[in-house]
Amino acid sequence: MADSPPTVRWWQRPAIPLAATRLGGWFFVRVAPAIDRLLVRITRGRLSTAVGFPTLILTTIGAKTGQVRTTPLIYLPIGDQIVLVASNGGGPRHPGWYHNLRARPDVSALVRGVAASYTAREATGDERAALWAQAAALYPGYITYQQRTAGRSIPIVVLTRRPG
Repeated sequence: MADSPPTVRWWQRPAIPLAATRLGGWFFVRVAPAIDRLLVRITRGRLSTAVGFPTLILTTIGAKTGQVRTTPLIYLPIGDQIVLVASNGGGPRHPGWYHNLRARPDVSALVRGVAASYTAREATGDERAALWAQAAALYPGYITYQQRTAGRSIPIVVLTRRPG
């Protein structure tokens, strides 16, 4: 996946302030995933409720339940890795998918219609800072989300494709 980081296009800019509001955050955490689980699959990642932003379907195993969980997420392709932002719409707690992959870092993802296995890890230090800057350039709403988190540092997760 030798993609360069996506950039915000002129036609996406008007939607960003709306998506970064509390209502927008609620929509993208509570409503959009149900729509995107189907929409992303049938369009092979070309369409999602996050119009124009690259969206994948992350499959994890529940940390407590052991059940399969699927979550549509905006992602940032960096070389052959995938970067995810555990923003939870700026909520005070980390999203469930983050807890799941911390408990079981071997995950799968449907990226542009192609399913593959990945190993997840959390970025730290200078790597986290650099990836945060790139993620915020892709979606500036992450900055607003960070301000709303009640002091929670938003984790940056890196997925590395496993062979096979």
